[in-house]
Amino acid sequence: MAARQPMPLQESEVRRRNFNEVALGYTEEQAVAEADRCLQCKDPKCVQGCPVNIDIPAFIASIAERDFDEAIRTIKLTNALPAVCGRVCPQEVQCEEYCVLAKKGQPIAIGRLERFAADHESVKGVEAPQKVKPTGKHVAVVGSGPAGLTAAADLAKAGHSVTIFESLHEPGGVLTYGIPEFRLPKAIVRQEVEYIKQLGVDIKVDYVIGRIKTLDELRGEFDAVFLGTGAGLPNFMGIEGENLNGVYSANEFLTRVNLMKAFRFPEYDTPIKRGKKVIVVGGGNVAMDAARCALRLGADEVSIVYRRGEDELPARREEVENAKEEGIIFRLLTNPVRILGDDKMSAKSVECIRMELGEPDASGRRRPVSVKGSEHQIEADTVIIAIGTSPNPIIFSGSGGLESTPKGTIVVDDSAMSSLPGVCAGGDVVTGAATVISAMGAGKLAAQTIHDYLSKQ
Repeated sequence: MAARQPMPLQESEVRRRNFNEVALGYTEEQAVAEADRCLQCKDPKCVQGCPVNIDIPAFIASIAERDFDEAIRTIKLTNALPAVCGRVCPQEVQCEEYCVLAKKGQPIAIGRLERFAADHESVKGVEAPQKVKPTGKHVAVVGSGPAGLTAAADLAKAGHSVTIFESLHEPGGVLTYGIPEFRLPKAIVRQEVEYIKQLGVDIKVDYVIGRIKTLDELRGEFDAVFLGTGAGLPNFMGIEGENLNGVYSANEFLTRVNLMKAFRFPEYDTPIKRGKKVIVVGGGNVAMDAARCALRLGADEVSIVYRRGEDELPARREEVENAKEEGIIFRLLTNPVRILGDDKMSAKSVECIRMELGEPDASGRRRPVSVKGSEHQIEADTVIIAIGTSPNPIIFSGSGGLESTPKGTIVVDDSAMSSLPGVCAGGDVVTGAATVISAMGAGKLAAQTIHDYLSKQ
């Protein structure tokens, strides 16, 4: 069996000082060679691992035959955001994990082939979707992140009139404000959004549901509602010094860099501290994104501080490897206990304690336990807290009867229907912070549930 085709990348010494995309994408020959590795299984397990049910063997077969137009048509039957998914989905623990080739070697690079097909269409020109006969039903979608965009696309394909309400000034949700340009160029997001607009979806930006209109008011104006408001409320550690200058939540830091274009100074004069010694607390993809952004903004030293070991890092393996190649320092089995400031109330160092792994906790991972007497200080003028997010409670303003959990997430049944008839929810607002593709899967499920609900009315 031929070896898996490697992804061409920018050289680490070059990319660590620019915001251009790190992964350069397959050439046509690489894509065809990789597609030729597919065994075209009669019972393709890979499809089971895809939250949006792409016919993976079919689109890969089209690439192998050099019919790239048919490949992207196949993907878009169930996935409205292929260029996004091909870049940021954790395929290694989803579709690729089920690939039979993974049992004895390397699985087919399904995500990279999906990106190739989407990028080929982008260069050629995106094919305009066909409009369908209107049903006369009107659906409101709150939030234009991956869950909202997916739900809107599927509902529009079913003939419903769809209006998206987005609180920020650009659509895309976390795809726009959270994921950096070097992982997901914003031109790609805009292209995917434009395709969804061509389906007939109307997008209203700068529109905060819970302030401009309440959920109860939306229910009075629309036949059904989908809530895909994400989890944009940052979590903090509750330690001394988190209110010092130079301390950011990862959400604020990444929003300033990405949505507000701080990386394009002086063209965009967005205030952001360009620290020389930066500490990022956390071990997920958001922590990797924040650390790699800080490096590109000119930091001399950037450290990831994470309380567990390398095997427990929740970030994608390729993001960890890319960060290491770029010079990010990993201070593992280390936990901050307080942030120290100078006489100007600016961060100057972080006091940490060493950790060791004890018995497994409720998550199944071994619980970190502090080592007495191991306190030490790490110099830092910028500290970024990347330990997770929660849903913004504003959606519950004027939403009588919408049931929530103690963590502030929306309670839904197995079909994504909330406690309010005709109101579905999905993505991070239901699960807490998770992956782009899981949010898209939730959006698809909710769209089907809303369609069934409207068909019975």
